[in-house]
Amino acid sequence: MILVAALVAAVVGYVLFVRFPADLADLLGVLLLLAITAAGLRFGGRIAGSVFPSYNVAEVTVGGAISRDGGGPVPSGPTSPGADDIVDQIERADGDGAVDALLLKLNTPGGAVVPSDDIRLAAERFDGPTVAYATDTCASGGYWIASGCDELWAREGSVVGSIGVRSPRFTATGLLEKLGVEYQQFAAGEYKEAGSPFTELDDDQRDYLQGITDEFYETFVETVAEGRDLDPEFVRETEARVYLGAEAHELGLVDELGTREAVEERLESLTGEPAQVREFEPQRGLGTRLRGGASGVAYAVGRGAADAVTPDEGVDLRVER
Repeated sequence: MILVAALVAAVVGYVLFVRFPADLADLLGVLLLLAITAAGLRFGGRIAGSVFPSYNVAEVTVGGAISRDGGGPVPSGPTSPGADDIVDQIERADGDGAVDALLLKLNTPGGAVVPSDDIRLAAERFDGPTVAYATDTCASGGYWIASGCDELWAREGSVVGSIGVRSPRFTATGLLEKLGVEYQQFAAGEYKEAGSPFTELDDDQRDYLQGITDEFYETFVETVAEGRDLDPEFVRETEARVYLGAEAHELGLVDELGTREAVEERLESLTGEPAQVREFEPQRGLGTRLRGGASGVAYAVGRGAADAVTPDEGVDLRVER
């Protein structure tokens, strides 16, 4: 096959650049004709793809930590679309006349509350069957999102659950004292400074911040209970534990266990025709793509450095599909 391909290329090159052109103008004309033909084929392919689409299932991926814009102080991976981008993908899929069902692929440890809920609401609004598929991890905000889908599938080794809320806070008062730095802030409102890392929490402020966390938790429990048709008391009794897919399935936190192929077979039964999946990706401008590329490079460099200094021992809990 390699020899045949080389022979064909040699013949084409001979005809185009040796035999056919009488002069440079003829050569440029041939090249221009080829370029226009290629552009026409590409344009025609796009028209044919829109008139006769080859897909009926839209796949949207939620990967990495969930945030509003996908950003963070440290890159979490080569690609990490923000919640707004993911919502846009789901809405574009919903508006695509060729799409009959939504496959939401989840591999996330969770993230911010409101961005997670925005994605859940977008999945809930989708006009058609929605199937969430947990690959490695579907925890916390990921499970919040899954509660907006009709079904949740996972692998036996997937990590599922963590139905809980945390509000981390660090205190730097000891460091400031060692450095001889005194923090002063002028604030109006009794709780304006509650949560500041440069002041100690008193009992009243601690109760105030804990109350906010508890309200988020109750909202999480109610959302999961309603979306997954579970008893709210059962959801609370999980105490934010994570479960492997097999146990999560036994508890009713997951509807079915299966591979990607099994999920596509389920989509076929839901749509009544073979599942042809197309991955919907964020619509990004050149500037965003360049920033994303730089973030990916930073992640790769950091990961490579970490791998270089980390001993090759221990247990890797990641499960590859």
